[in-house]
Amino acid sequence: MAPIKQKTIGNNILLYTDDLFSEVSVEMFEAGYWQEQNKIIGQATGRGTTFFFREKSRDFVLRHYRRGGLIGKLIKDQYFYTGLENTRAYQEMHLLNTMHAKNLPVPQAVAAKIARHGMLYRADLILQKIPQANDVFTILLTQQLPATIWHKIGVAIRQLHEQQIYHHDLNIHNIMLDNNDKVWLIDFDKCKQRKGDAWMADNLNRLQRSLLKEQAKHPDFKWQLHDWQYCIEGYEQGIK
Repeated sequence: MAPIKQKTIGNNILLYTDDLFSEVSVEMFEAGYWQEQNKIIGQATGRGTTFFFREKSRDFVLRHYRRGGLIGKLIKDQYFYTGLENTRAYQEMHLLNTMHAKNLPVPQAVAAKIARHGMLYRADLILQKIPQANDVFTILLTQQLPATIWHKIGVAIRQLHEQQIYHHDLNIHNIMLDNNDKVWLIDFDKCKQRKGDAWMADNLNRLQRSLLKEQAKHPDFKWQLHDWQYCIEGYEQGIK
């Protein structure tokens, strides 16, 4: 596991692993920096815009932290600063670094920026892009997935739970499938390690609720309740 290094430039605290970036700068966390070099290869729009860029034959994801819910309508991207270790970017990067070292099916975080402004901060995260992958929600809009894939989804979730990893937003949009049919889990903002196992069933139920919600919204959504049973079977069997 590559250690996470840290340096301060002005009011910016930069975190990075030097196995992919030997040096980092404040500008690297701005989409315009990569646009000027014609290295932007795509973008995705959700709560905000996520940019994809290519550097040294590798593809990366640049994500800016934004608030959701009602408070997000008033304060879009600022958070109270109560110490570096309490920032969203620091916690997500360290959690991903730990999970990646355990060979869990998650992307690798390579750099983060925490920009302080008095008692507030904004943050950005750079991750390595999962090659040739699409989110399962998008796939299900056009095609069914076989029982083997739902089984693998269950196994992937079980792998996290066996390491006591709680995914705060386990929904079908945060599950990816690559061209080798490997399942990946993404978006670990506000996720953490939790003790015990009382929370695990609720975590699974959150995913099922997201599937039922999308099924109700999209008449052509290629998912049925029996697919959920394959997912649960994979979860119960784990990695055996």
